[in-house]
Amino acid sequence: MTILIKNATTIVTMDTALTELAQADIRVEKGVIREIGTGLTGTDETIDATGCVVTPGLVNTHHHLYQTLTRAVPGGQDALLFGWLQTLYPIWSRFGPEEMFTSAQTGLAELALSGCTLTSDHLYLYPNGARLDDTIAAAQEIGLRFHPTRGAMSIGESDGGLPPDSLVEDEGAILNDCIRVIDTHHDAREGAMVRVGVAPCSPFSVSRDLMRDAALLARDKGVMLHTHLAENDEDIAYSLEKFGCRPGQYAEDLGWTGPDVWHAHCVKLDGQEIDLFARSRTGVAHCPCSNCRLGSGIAPVRAMRDAGVPVGLGVDGSASNDAGNLVAEARQAMLLQRVVQGADAMSAREALYIATRGGAEVLGRPDCGQIAVGKRADLAIWDVSGVESAGSWDPAALLLAGPTRVKHLLVEGRQIVRDGHVTTIDLPRVVERQNALARALMG
Repeated sequence: MTILIKNATTIVTMDTALTELAQADIRVEKGVIREIGTGLTGTDETIDATGCVVTPGLVNTHHHLYQTLTRAVPGGQDALLFGWLQTLYPIWSRFGPEEMFTSAQTGLAELALSGCTLTSDHLYLYPNGARLDDTIAAAQEIGLRFHPTRGAMSIGESDGGLPPDSLVEDEGAILNDCIRVIDTHHDAREGAMVRVGVAPCSPFSVSRDLMRDAALLARDKGVMLHTHLAENDEDIAYSLEKFGCRPGQYAEDLGWTGPDVWHAHCVKLDGQEIDLFARSRTGVAHCPCSNCRLGSGIAPVRAMRDAGVPVGLGVDGSASNDAGNLVAEARQAMLLQRVVQGADAMSAREALYIATRGGAEVLGRPDCGQIAVGKRADLAIWDVSGVESAGSWDPAALLLAGPTRVKHLLVEGRQIVRDGHVTTIDLPRVVERQNALARALMG
């Protein structure tokens, strides 16, 4: 099937030359961008992009989809990271496969409506028979490109860890299940809709041995590695006390640096750690809204980018954000760097680059994140004819005026959002079920 996106007001390509085209068209065939130009004709289906800005689909490099069932939980609303976790762990321990599936559907739909076409997910607890497969099934229904990671926690409270013992797993069982989900679901081919990563939760919830073994396993299987790192001052203090070094050194010692690794948050990286990540091409998932919500601080993204660290964006879990709007996340990233460094610290276009091509680079997806011939047809179409952009002199500076909800969204050439509505699931029914599950958890 051939789709023609016709008469776009502006196409922001994020290609190597950062080309922007006015009054242009895009031809999509078999999930791939085949032609970009003006006056293109001949197609099975036409999408009228008059009055619209077209960007690459946004890329979310860090999420906990299961947390969409626990937004704005009392007791956790005003807590720092460790206290927030201790409030929520007992609630999450009551989840099962249905909670995982429905919360993932909800979170993925929310991401799609905010222009996201590719998202990772970090699922690190598996109570009551839940499996990573539950979230993969949800992504396949929604139709987003998905990079789930098999997370894990192995050190419970009785052994000096943060999570309750009921939520930790045996380390041998963790590694065996990593092998199972990779063998079952991982697709290394260009254009893959599902890739799987290995992701022990954090240095304060797994052993040194598991971190090292997970890195060895991931490299044997040819998959990427992900974890939380240097998120706040508590995180740094824990690393210094327990490991006798800063998080960056701990990561390097255990094989957790390199272009096949990306770390979430990295709010407290110092200059030496930034240089380490730049030299090793270790990626960072920047989560500005969650970092603000938990009072963790402002990540040194300007310094990271200037040093050459690959940086993408993440909405993080919807229990610590508490939203999953990726284009709003990009705006927040831009504003926070300006708060720290001045109004010229980050442009709207640079923040949009981080949210698109930057995220694709972090996730090892050179086939995504830009509008160029031969790249995957993951496209976000934003209507800039409405009130949000009324009076804007530069609609392509999308993050300055809006909108924050996409009009159309294509993933692998398939229309996932049409006229602001998700096409692939009955979203009102999913929201109804989501709210019923949340009410049951409150009981």
